[in-house]
Amino acid sequence: MVFDLDMIRSVYQAMPGKIDAARKMLGRPMTLAEKILYSHLHADSPLQKYSRGKDYVFFAPDRVAMQDATAQMALLQFMMCGRDQTAVPSTVHCDHLIQAETGAAEDLKKSLDVNKEVFDFLSTVSNKYGIGFWKPGAGIIHQIVLENYAFPGGMMIGTDSHTPNAGGLGTVAIGVGGADANDVMSGMPWELKMPKLIGIKLTGQLNGWTSSKDVILKVAGILTVKGGTGAIVEYFGPGAQSLSCTGKGTICNMGAEIGATTSTFGYDEAMSRYLRHTGRAEVADLADQIAEHLTGDAECYADPASYFDQVIEIDLSTLEPHINGPYTPDLAWPISEFAAAVKEHNYPPKMEVGLIGSCTNSSYEDLDRAASIARQAVEKHLKVKAEFTVTPGSEVIRYTVNRDGQLKSFEEMGGVVLANACGPCIGQWARHTDDPSRANSIITSFNRNFSKRNDGNPQTRSFVASPEIVTAMAIAGDMTFNPLTDTLINEKGESVRLDPPKGVELPPKGFDVEDPGFQAPAADGSKISVVVAPDSNRLQLLTPFTPIQASEITDMRILIKAKGKCTTDHISMAGPWLKFRGHLENISNNSFIGAINAFSEEVNNVANFANSATSPEFMPVPDSGRVYKAAGIGTVVFGEENYGEGSSREHAAMQPRFLGVKAVVVKSFARIHETNLKKQGMLALTFADPADYDKIRQDDLIDILGYESMTPGKPLTIALKHADGTSDQITVNHTYNQAQIEWLKEGSALNKIRQDFGQS
Repeated sequence: MVFDLDMIRSVYQAMPGKIDAARKMLGRPMTLAEKILYSHLHADSPLQKYSRGKDYVFFAPDRVAMQDATAQMALLQFMMCGRDQTAVPSTVHCDHLIQAETGAAEDLKKSLDVNKEVFDFLSTVSNKYGIGFWKPGAGIIHQIVLENYAFPGGMMIGTDSHTPNAGGLGTVAIGVGGADANDVMSGMPWELKMPKLIGIKLTGQLNGWTSSKDVILKVAGILTVKGGTGAIVEYFGPGAQSLSCTGKGTICNMGAEIGATTSTFGYDEAMSRYLRHTGRAEVADLADQIAEHLTGDAECYADPASYFDQVIEIDLSTLEPHINGPYTPDLAWPISEFAAAVKEHNYPPKMEVGLIGSCTNSSYEDLDRAASIARQAVEKHLKVKAEFTVTPGSEVIRYTVNRDGQLKSFEEMGGVVLANACGPCIGQWARHTDDPSRANSIITSFNRNFSKRNDGNPQTRSFVASPEIVTAMAIAGDMTFNPLTDTLINEKGESVRLDPPKGVELPPKGFDVEDPGFQAPAADGSKISVVVAPDSNRLQLLTPFTPIQASEITDMRILIKAKGKCTTDHISMAGPWLKFRGHLENISNNSFIGAINAFSEEVNNVANFANSATSPEFMPVPDSGRVYKAAGIGTVVFGEENYGEGSSREHAAMQPRFLGVKAVVVKSFARIHETNLKKQGMLALTFADPADYDKIRQDDLIDILGYESMTPGKPLTIALKHADGTSDQITVNHTYNQAQIEWLKEGSALNKIRQDFGQS
């Protein structure tokens, strides 16, 4: 089945003319990213040269995708917009709420029972508003999108930070918050600062143990977690064309870990093969007809320094497998250096669990290569020393690798096959452990490895590698093992070495499935009612936020001054808290409980001055927020670099807003989170001088000056009134344009949309 073929045909019919017009206007050749961006300009942004990293531009994406954890809040907001149907094709994918515990069948059955209220809500809302619904067990959003919806030259947004996975099929796919999704689903223009461009030239060809995953692990080490912020990463060169489509998807998926707006590759034979293998020959035929427009102009790739803001070159022939971590995905170790790093940094040397699959690495090729290693464990009489789990990316993948024997190979090795869902990658893992607080090491083929993310244990050192390397390391159970050079002693006492992995790009007998898990929406949803029980602890209808008044941003208090890395996981944890993603009041009870208080080095314990200016009461962060809110005292959050790194979850913005936070002031923001704060009608500000962070004292009273006359490009001033009678004034910058200032005046972007649709 080909989804949205008429839409794709329409995009392709218009694309050559739009690109030609843009090329003439720019007066130069164009990169692929530029072609897609300029051919998707909204009518509200006329064709003109837009300055990268400076100009805000309105776009008209082709589609929207939402996963179940973020879809709840996104659709609760959409219900307030006043539309009968979504303006563009949209889908919901139930993949985050299935907890991994014993195995696929039992875990899915349990999830269907525990999460019935939420799944029924999402199914009903989807049915009413014309949204495609992928049922629990169908698979992970990004794998489903790649198999069914992504297309070369397209533009989409998704309420998950790893939406860029679709770049593997040449799509500009961008992770956003639910409020951004509402813009597009409501038919409004979608705003984005024109991204900078990072070009990565790939030469040579992968060989031996090295895989596509190692490309992005290497890039993460080069660019760090913030090096791609505000930029689209475009891969090109002969090495790029040698990669499989799903391998390209892996690279684009983990581009979220360098802060990139998105990543993409030009259309090539690998993409054409993948489209045809996934039943979309019509799309491949259409793409073939305009292939020259679905990749960057040759001049750009011949002289990349003249067209990209930054250029990196990687020789795939000499690239080593990498293992990245712990605690951050940009701590990159070539495997030849990893054993020494384990010893130097005292990482627990025993590998306790290996986990493969996820939205990043669950393609047929990934699992086939990993299965070739698993078969060796059996054939060479090796006893596997670590626990081992496999997470298929979709029911299509699961059914096909079950038919072709890869799952049997994993099970014979001692592996457990989990449900087609995010599971341990998003913290939905009921891990079997003798001590949930013990220091230990695990390796996954996932994308993110923040503290506590997988199992809730801050002492778990989580590392990221390719599925092949994870499988080999699980067989050894030893973090210092290098499968490229080291041998193992088998059950017969023999010294054996693992051979390099082998696998095919696509299934020789084609993909197959009995039930892919798709539910088409009703042709007419006007008579469908969406009911949310008033006493539900999982779902709660939203009340519009009220605009911040100038009188509310004087004599404010500090909710928390966060020290060091403060990701969306620190601000709004996943794991067991996922069950409250549709209930703003309940999920607000996890606000900042993972952030480190700069004044005490403690977690979830802050000073509250609501009842005494001199004798504070210490309490959990959410409790402090509620006390201040009840007393009518506004609060401010302070943070350091790349604040809000990680997931697209807008809860990390909505929860502080709900608790009465008026402003978030940091050294720098991650892109998605800054936008989410703006969308929710909050002040997102950065220190003009990052050293001013050190001037913030625990007992300060805080005023924000200049708010009433706030204009684009004009800094604001923060007055810090210290308890000893002294004061400091610091300058803070903002990136609000006039339209975003209107969101502040209305209370949120959603309020502005409601007003535009005549809703009160």
